[in-house]
Amino acid sequence: MPNHFRLPFHYGWLIALAGMLTLFTSLGLGRFALGMLLPSMGATLELSYAQMGFISTANFLGYLAAVVLCRYGVARYGSRLVIPAALLTLGLSMALIGQAQYFLPVLLLYGVTGIASGFSNVPMMGLVTPWFSSNQRGKAAGFMSSGNGFGIMFSGLLVPVMNAQYGAEGWRTSWLIFGVVAAVIAALSLALLRNHPRDLGLPPLSGNPAASQTSPPADAVNPSRWLMFQLGGSYFCFGFTYAIYVTFIVTTLVQERGFSEAEAGQVWFWIGLLSLFSGPVFGTLSDRLGRKAGLMLVFALQGTAYALVAEPLSHALLYLSVGLFGICAWSIPSIMAATVGDYLGPQRAVAAFGTVTFFFAIGQITGPGLAGLLAEHSGYFASSYWLAAALAGSAVLIAASLRKPAGNDSFR
Repeated sequence: MPNHFRLPFHYGWLIALAGMLTLFTSLGLGRFALGMLLPSMGATLELSYAQMGFISTANFLGYLAAVVLCRYGVARYGSRLVIPAALLTLGLSMALIGQAQYFLPVLLLYGVTGIASGFSNVPMMGLVTPWFSSNQRGKAAGFMSSGNGFGIMFSGLLVPVMNAQYGAEGWRTSWLIFGVVAAVIAALSLALLRNHPRDLGLPPLSGNPAASQTSPPADAVNPSRWLMFQLGGSYFCFGFTYAIYVTFIVTTLVQERGFSEAEAGQVWFWIGLLSLFSGPVFGTLSDRLGRKAGLMLVFALQGTAYALVAEPLSHALLYLSVGLFGICAWSIPSIMAATVGDYLGPQRAVAAFGTVTFFFAIGQITGPGLAGLLAEHSGYFASSYWLAAALAGSAVLIAASLRKPAGNDSFR
């Protein structure tokens, strides 16, 4: 951007907007929409519970591969080029899923979708650290994460309409539409993204002018293995548990609780609507109350949501579960991105976030696959949700053990 052109706000908020659009596509459509599509896909392709879980696992395996490799792509080409290329690949893979006739092609193509999701999401969240100072990172990452909610809302509205219009094959049209949307957002992200504020001659966005001048914490020089285990372990628990919920909640509603697909779509829409506030609210809350308190609170709320849906006690408790999950759904990635920046500083944030995301990806891989196998064995998802609740409780304890990073007085 020419130096003579001035925006009425810091360019960092355009980075955050690009991040929201990226997460809308890479996660909101590329991952979370699967839960809305699985009932109709399962009926058309004659998928078992286990196969549904394996499809989700293939996506997460692809995501894991991207987590391992994306740091090299970013180091060579920069986030500005890697993210749009990944979004374009994402769109192509989703469009091709809509043409698949059997389980195996869906499995392989959704694995490619996972790779593209990782190559777009991880670098995008890593950009929070160079563009925003510590006292603004939670808010910025939370704003980006609201894209997940918009994606869920979009699929919750679109999929039932497509299925009503095109019948059993409506899910194919939905995947095609997702692919076209991804291609458009790839072009927008290429236009908006910049690798670093210095590319535009700007400082990072800070609510406190002095904050951008502070030195990185001592942990950034030599982070301990225990610290990375704590951050990675809590992120593993999030990946394991949320993936079970978003993959199977619609299937649970339709096949176990007697909801119609349209009614389940409305519930899915409300999850998306509530989740719009999860990242901004809890990210900002973690800026004020501290990362540790934010992580503990969110994991406690999510664990309660999983426990409430585990047994078919009443619709009121089911809706409470949906509300609790929705209101804090995407807050963990927001807080984690800010936490990594607090501990490791701007220079190492992308690589470090990739490292802890590796643990997250392992959780995503094992969660839905194990949940699908448990449901296949018992005929119900109750044991899967109880397992998720137990892991969320473990994450509360891990977060409680975090210590303040050296040199960062704002961390609590």
